[in-house]
Amino acid sequence: MIRPQLPLNALRAFEASARHLSFTRAAVELCVTQAAVSHQVKSLESQLGVTLFKRLPRGLMLTREGETLLPVLRDSFDRIAETLACFEGGHFREVLTVGAVGTFAVGWLLPRLADFQKKHPFIDLRLSTNNNRVDVAAEGLDYAIRFGAGAWHGIEAQRLIEAPLSVLCIPDIARQLREPADLLQQTLLRSYRADEWPEWFQAAGLSMLAASPRSIVFDSSLAMMEAALQGVGVALAPPLMFARQLAAQAICQPFPVHITTGSYWLTRLQSRPETSAMAAFKGWLQQVVQ
Repeated sequence: MIRPQLPLNALRAFEASARHLSFTRAAVELCVTQAAVSHQVKSLESQLGVTLFKRLPRGLMLTREGETLLPVLRDSFDRIAETLACFEGGHFREVLTVGAVGTFAVGWLLPRLADFQKKHPFIDLRLSTNNNRVDVAAEGLDYAIRFGAGAWHGIEAQRLIEAPLSVLCIPDIARQLREPADLLQQTLLRSYRADEWPEWFQAAGLSMLAASPRSIVFDSSLAMMEAALQGVGVALAPPLMFARQLAAQAICQPFPVHITTGSYWLTRLQSRPETSAMAAFKGWLQQVVQ
């Protein structure tokens, strides 16, 4: 099948005229004469066999056919402009959209992003954070980094790192904790998973709690750790993701006991073809986590 040659000049003349509803103003924008714009539009109408404008004494009005064509052209020209804008210095800049659970993004990924940018300067990374609830398809993500067991329907998952949970708190509270049972006198900060603290106490040798401790539930480990930093209570969180606060002695890990409830995974839709930018990001992650 032989495809007809696209009348690009005529399409551009129509799109500009439709935005301005004026051949004269379209001509000024396109740096041509009003007669040239009018001729291009008439030529397009002749080729399509339809009337795109109603010519009025004071301007133009789109016909039904013109209203159908205009949004398609606007979208097409915008996409062309966006693509052309990605070329820089003889290179094509690719966009990579990644969603990540906030704890991993702030605690692990951000401190290492400068290295990724240095090694891949022509990939524009767009990073969004979440509380581990994400819809890869609806949000248009290339990748999602999430926490769990690695099993999500329709998702390809590659394990990155484990993140065992342990007790974290400020030094003032840590000095009050001589044994795990002392935690029962503190406010326990936890995620929406109610089984995490019981699992930790069991790992610490306390199979049954002598009392029901006070607790506060958070939907984000970042918010939970901020509360811990302010002395609100004792958090159960992954020390690996808060290494900077530990190194600065802003928080302490009073007991070596930890539990593993999942890992961080790099995930994508099984139906999503892997782009060169995605391959570069995955390869960089694999190298860094090792």
